[in-house]
Amino acid sequence: MTDKTKPEQAAADAPAAAFGAAVGGLMKSMSGLKLPLQQLAQIQADYVKSATEMWNHSLQQLQAPAAAGAKPAAIADRRFAASEWMANPAAAFTAQLYLLNARALMQMAESMDGDAKTKARVRFAVQQWIDAASPSNFLALNPEALQKALATKGESISTGMQQLLADLRKGHVSQTDESVFEVGRNVATSEGSVVFENEFFQLIEYKPLTAKVHERPMLFVPPCINKYYILDLQPENSVIRYTVEQGHRTFVMSWRNPDATMVGKTWDDYIEHGPLTAIRTVQAITGAETINTLGFCVGGTILATALAVLAARGQQPAHSVTLLTTLLDFANTGILDVFVDEGSVKLREMTIGEQAPQGPGLLKGQELATVFSFLRPNDLVWNYVVGNYLKGEAPPPFDLLYWNGDSTNLPGPMYCWYLRHTYLQNDLKVPGRLTVCGEKVDLGSIQAPVFVYASREDHIVPWQAAYASMPLLKGKRKFVLGASGHIAGVINPPAKGKRSHWINDKLPASAEAWFEGATEHAGSWWPEWSGWLKPLSGRQVAAPKAPGNRQFKAIEPAPGRYVKAKA
Repeated sequence: MTDKTKPEQAAADAPAAAFGAAVGGLMKSMSGLKLPLQQLAQIQADYVKSATEMWNHSLQQLQAPAAAGAKPAAIADRRFAASEWMANPAAAFTAQLYLLNARALMQMAESMDGDAKTKARVRFAVQQWIDAASPSNFLALNPEALQKALATKGESISTGMQQLLADLRKGHVSQTDESVFEVGRNVATSEGSVVFENEFFQLIEYKPLTAKVHERPMLFVPPCINKYYILDLQPENSVIRYTVEQGHRTFVMSWRNPDATMVGKTWDDYIEHGPLTAIRTVQAITGAETINTLGFCVGGTILATALAVLAARGQQPAHSVTLLTTLLDFANTGILDVFVDEGSVKLREMTIGEQAPQGPGLLKGQELATVFSFLRPNDLVWNYVVGNYLKGEAPPPFDLLYWNGDSTNLPGPMYCWYLRHTYLQNDLKVPGRLTVCGEKVDLGSIQAPVFVYASREDHIVPWQAAYASMPLLKGKRKFVLGASGHIAGVINPPAKGKRSHWINDKLPASAEAWFEGATEHAGSWWPEWSGWLKPLSGRQVAAPKAPGNRQFKAIEPAPGRYVKAKA
């Protein structure tokens, strides 16, 4: 052993001590799982080597900063990208040590013995802890926030505290300036009228933007776990407006935000009084025997279930089916799988489901919103904690994030049925296993061409899982893959010229084989869908001069009352 002073020896031992403490805490939280000793030893050796090199480099810069040459390279993590982190040696060392610790903890999580689901849960839990523990999240350790506090003479801290108190009253972290937006004023602005409503939804018919329209109308079934206007944020990125501009007589379901009067509603209720009623109403208003249909996310699952129910009744009202980022086969549910097992589903059933001793309840919209935010915590949680509270900065206005925070409730029985029979038991894909609205459900009985869209970076509906819908549906099928994620991939208007999409008219058994044979095309997938839909939409007829008909008169202007109700 080389001779060292006591402080130097303590410094050299510090990384190993920190690693030992981290190992102890992690191992305690993962009792019952095993980490092979050989892998643990390798991780520890790599950690100590990297930590020692980092410490020695920091000492050299402190002792002879001029001799160190150029300024230290910026840390390749946007949380620590600001110049204040590199300008402060202590802050730079803290950030680098944090990233080293994070890497070692994730290596340990990856090395755990266990089944795939258990390991996924361990990785998720460790990642959540790592993200929460970032030094950037703490005022005393964040040089950016401290510098701003000095520059503003404490005003930034005062403003941050005010914003924190405001968010505590609202019950969620503000991701945008919510005061800028108002549904019907500057989001959800496409012109139309509510032509039908029941206790589950309002049906909106949009005003034509062309002199003639296709004789076969289009019905959108959006997800009921959030509000429909993700499809109508602004005129320039509105899927609804684009569809109307293509000459389609367009109807959209606007789901009601459930309150205490709806706590007992079931999945069957949602199917029977939701899309089944909407389909009949659109047929009655337009006189069309068959209609084009589109379902987005959970709305696609609901739409496919409804069409299978109708098929069992001998009815085939859909002339085409479009499914956007939709799961029908729930074998691969991505990161959401970590939340679902028999115990968690049973707990929901006993607290808000039909089996609840105190009676059914509501799944609060804010709870769902929080879960989805913590799927990407650095982008959707801690980023705003730092900006809003530590720096006292108001988040900029952003329509998509306003929608993201405009949450909806769900009736407990409906949610519990969906959770058990799709995410847990994957029953929907098996012909005849489920009975919905008194009918055996068989997705293969739907006799309509199908357009399935998926997003390549979707963490909620993995694109390979969306591709798994193809063998379940027996009509003529087309699969298109877009770039980006669950929302940004879908909301990609052609005029922006952004991103790309992949096309392959062949449908091999595996998603990977499909992608190998696919061709990438620049820009939005919307024109591809529009071109597919046009020949399925019938001849051109004069656009209606007024919404609805004698039986279904306009009730109120779009976007209607239901979408404005807060959770």
